[in-house]
Amino acid sequence: MSDPVLRSATPADILSIAFLVRQLAIYEELEDQMTGTPEDLRNHLFGDRPYIEAILAEWEGKVVGMGLFFHSYSTFLMKPGLHLEDLFVMPEYRGRGIGKAILKHLAALAVERGCGRFEWSVLDWNTSAIEFYQSQGATVLDDWRICRVTDGALTQMARTP
Repeated sequence: MSDPVLRSATPADILSIAFLVRQLAIYEELEDQMTGTPEDLRNHLFGDRPYIEAILAEWEGKVVGMGLFFHSYSTFLMKPGLHLEDLFVMPEYRGRGIGKAILKHLAALAVERGCGRFEWSVLDWNTSAIEFYQSQGATVLDDWRICRVTDGALTQMARTP
């Protein structure tokens, strides 16, 4: 049995990353919310002002998983944080330690970068993911809720005097 190979994404990986993002959206039944393009992704990963970073997991030379992440900031800790936006492993490759390897790699990166926390969100119905994250030492915070403003509501909020 081989181990996953983890590496930073390159511009040549854009189509693979876009494919994995689409597979995640399908899994989460949120594909209708996908409005971006691979070119948007390329600009946000590798443009003049990168907003995100990506770690890819390869199994026997094939990209089968990813972790997309960015820095956040904790004013209470007065330290940066690492926020995992998406963790996804193709279903047929789950159970091989790939997700665990990605989390461990990103945790080490957070420590190396002096981050005070490493965090992410999980859908409340995704019990297998919740159990996996808890088995890795994560605490699921029941007392926090995500607030989100998008599309027309975002434009309206920006324009409201």
